[in-house]
Amino acid sequence: MRIQHPILPSRSTKTISFTFNHKMFQAREGDTIAIALWANGVKTLRNSEKNHEPRGMYCGIGQCYECRIYHPKIGLLKACTTRVQEGNHYFSKEPFNEMDLARKGDGNEG
Repeated sequence: MRIQHPILPSRSTKTISFTFNHKMFQAREGDTIAIALWANGVKTLRNSEKNHEPRGMYCGIGQCYECRIYHPKIGLLKACTTRVQEGNHYFSKEPFNEMDLARKGDGNEG
């Protein structure tokens, strides 16, 4: 499902690929990570630390930090304000150790 503003035109029609938790997704160039995942049906970006409850995009403007995800080379990102990059790998949480990071990949900054 593609989310389209009722008045503003789309930013781009170029399709790019990225992964989230080892699963490949498509996005439009210029989409934020949260919008790209939302358009692909992914609404849960992480689980809360205390109760392990699902968390996703809440404020959409980078203030609440509910949408934080992990990129191996950058660290924690706000998915609602960070543009998705071609070939990058994003994860719901930070790796527990170096072996976990090696299994998850290096982020493929390109």
